[in-house]
Amino acid sequence: MNYNIRGENLEVTPALKTYVEKKVSKLERYFDTTPVADVHVKLQKQNSDSIIEVTIPMPQLLLRAEENHADMYAAVDLVVEKLERQIRKYKTKVNRKFRQNGSVKQLFNNNMEALQEQVSQNGDPSNAEFPEDPVDDLEVVRTKRFNLKPMDAEEAILQMDMLGHNFFVFSNAVNGDTSVVYKRKDGRYGLIEPE
Repeated sequence: MNYNIRGENLEVTPALKTYVEKKVSKLERYFDTTPVADVHVKLQKQNSDSIIEVTIPMPQLLLRAEENHADMYAAVDLVVEKLERQIRKYKTKVNRKFRQNGSVKQLFNNNMEALQEQVSQNGDPSNAEFPEDPVDDLEVVRTKRFNLKPMDAEEAILQMDMLGHNFFVFSNAVNGDTSVVYKRKDGRYGLIEPE
């Protein structure tokens, strides 16, 4: 993994950089082979809060997590735990859904139970889910551009759930159109397709 670590309102010391790289590199154990990916880490200080945002785009998968804490080192630990939960959750869903060769499941290490035991022994939290804080602000504060990858609606739902978003835009592999899956208030999913 190639690390791109930058600080905002704080200096990224060599000790902090080493700590982030060491902690995030633990995610490699969840994959069959070490993924060739860029790891984008943004560290920032706002008032008394330390904020870390980690984004790891891969060819068939996007991992992203953000955490706030008074201590930056604690925030790093929390964000890695969140990424581990995302990977375990996604791996479980992918194994249930995609049983054929060449699918996304081939990215992951097949011995997840042993990894979960190892994580538990190292004092990391269990597989519990922590809900994200809802965002009530209607102001556009960030614009993202990305390539739409061809996939079916079920894989798009898995990606959306893994990212913790309420919707996901994708290129429909069946008809090539740009489509959107979204989470409904009743907990089920919807699909928006052009006419």
